[in-house]
Amino acid sequence: MKMVRLSRRARQALRGRSRGFTLVEVVIAMLLLGIIGMAVLTSLSYASTVLIIADRRATAESLAKTQMEYVKSQNYSAAQPGGVGNYTKIMDIPAGYSICSIDWRISGNNATVNCGLNEFVIGIPWDSGNNTEASEDSGLQKIKLIIKYEIVSYNTTSQGSTLVVKSFTLEDYKRNPEA
Repeated sequence: MKMVRLSRRARQALRGRSRGFTLVEVVIAMLLLGIIGMAVLTSLSYASTVLIIADRRATAESLAKTQMEYVKSQNYSAAQPGGVGNYTKIMDIPAGYSICSIDWRISGNNATVNCGLNEFVIGIPWDSGNNTEASEDSGLQKIKLIIKYEIVSYNTTSQGSTLVVKSFTLEDYKRNPEA
């Protein structure tokens, strides 16, 4: 077995003749532990905030996909000339989320967002050859959903929090199986 040689100070500490630590050594050790502790706590706080935001976004994405599949499962709602197809929204929406449907025919790029509770999801008649809105329904409608949700944003500078509205957008098409 190999003997381990200890330094003189370590041998003295083990024999009980140690002078102990100086006040400066203790203060420096406490300062280092405090800095490391603050760094760990700050990173844990940031990580939990990021997880909450990611969870809210994942819920919005899941809600949009569920609504789109629900629209696709409904009977085709043929639009009158110049009109739109209307599809019902799902009823079981989590608190803090809203399903919006876009009708960009009304105001072009500044589309009207329809977020009413009893409103429908809008299907715009679509011309797939030109990739534009069609004046008459030929059996294809474009559906654009926006799921709106709120997150709490905390400002470390002002020590205050505010609600920020975020959104998730999903576009897809509904075909008339009879066309």
